[in-house]
Amino acid sequence: MTNNANASQAEQKEAAALSSIAASTGMTIAKAVAAVTTGSLGLLSEAIHGLLDVGATVMTWFAVRIADEPADDLHHYGHAKIESVAALFETGLLFLASGWIIWEAIQRLLGHGGDVEASWVAVAVVVASILVDFFRARNLKKVAAETGSQALEADALHFSSDMWSSAVVLVGLGFVWFGFPLGDAIAAIGVSLFVCLAGWRLGKRTIDSLMDAAPDGIADQVKAVAEGISGVVAIERVRARPSGAKIFVDLDIAVSRMRSLDDMAAIKERVVAAMAAALPQVDIAIVAHPRALDDETVHERIMVIARNRGIAIHHLTVQTLADERMSVSLDLEVDGRMPLAQAHEVATGLEEAIEAELGPGSEVETHIEPITVDRLAGLDLDAASLAEIRGELEAAAERGGIVSDVHAVRARATDEGVIVNFHCHAAPTLGVAELHAAIDDVERAVRARHLGVRRVIGHGEPFDCP
Repeated sequence: MTNNANASQAEQKEAAALSSIAASTGMTIAKAVAAVTTGSLGLLSEAIHGLLDVGATVMTWFAVRIADEPADDLHHYGHAKIESVAALFETGLLFLASGWIIWEAIQRLLGHGGDVEASWVAVAVVVASILVDFFRARNLKKVAAETGSQALEADALHFSSDMWSSAVVLVGLGFVWFGFPLGDAIAAIGVSLFVCLAGWRLGKRTIDSLMDAAPDGIADQVKAVAEGISGVVAIERVRARPSGAKIFVDLDIAVSRMRSLDDMAAIKERVVAAMAAALPQVDIAIVAHPRALDDETVHERIMVIARNRGIAIHHLTVQTLADERMSVSLDLEVDGRMPLAQAHEVATGLEEAIEAELGPGSEVETHIEPITVDRLAGLDLDAASLAEIRGELEAAAERGGIVSDVHAVRARATDEGVIVNFHCHAAPTLGVAELHAAIDDVERAVRARHLGVRRVIGHGEPFDCP
């Protein structure tokens, strides 16, 4: 759908540019003939202006064709800037032509010029020019608004100024008609000044575009959209640069450092979707920066440090000592095949990072615990062995009096010993710490009677859980 829309806009812009070329060419020829037959400097200035229009509209036609080419290895942001270049070149031509016309008009005012004849032909040509400029300026402005074409907008402004400058020429011919021949030269100066004013405004906008000046208000609009997305803590930077109908935006947002990479990616996707709905002309690139929030707990701060170092920890305990220092203890998981020297280096690095985070004098102790990194081949125990282990689990649970209804028992032999998994029920109001201690008691009892059992993993469920 997007490609079809882009193709349709490209055809619109090209058709508008071609119709503008045809109109410019026809009116330029008519004005030149009328200027020669009447000797009107105002008409001659219009004819030269029209000749520049032809060149400018041809350049516009090429610009809009090139501007719609997709981005490539050399032009990462596409080719839309060519429209700004075309508009700037057109502005330069306007100033050159206006300067020459003003010079000639001053010469006539000083008495160095020919006679001017105000004929019906000249009046008819000027009136026709005003009508043609009115309709083509309106058409170009409409297409420019629909497609965001800067080159067509420049053409529309150009022809709007042509319409008013032709009206000034018509007034000058009226003065000549009523016996005031210098009115033509004065009208020519008026036309040129009007064209210079329009050129100044167009040139300023074009230079702003080439200098990547951000469109008015776009940064505030982008901020407002991004700040409304859940998970965005702050807006750190917004940079915007126009390129044809598109506005390329670089947005830096802050998110909580407690977020996972997947969470950060999801937040960025939500920002992109919201931006597409609110500001469809924006092509946005987002960078998410993790930020420490004021409400982070000590546990969360330590977990972030471990995660950033690619380390798994558990059994994290934080104590506040009498002298306000903190004491931290935790289990550090490492590959069971890792040499002690390497494991100690990992532990020391983690301890130093935690001490730096919590402040000088903090105590950090790590218990290095081996884990199995590779998958183990598991073989189900025979029925008799499984029944024996189930019996031990049930007996241990009954002695403890906290967990019951041992079920879903599985026992498999591996190269590192037998691994047992089971489910059990407990009171829904029982604390997790109490449940964990009760399951640990069951595990110790089974391992004491079955030396080949390496691990017992119990999953506790409330009584009402099926």
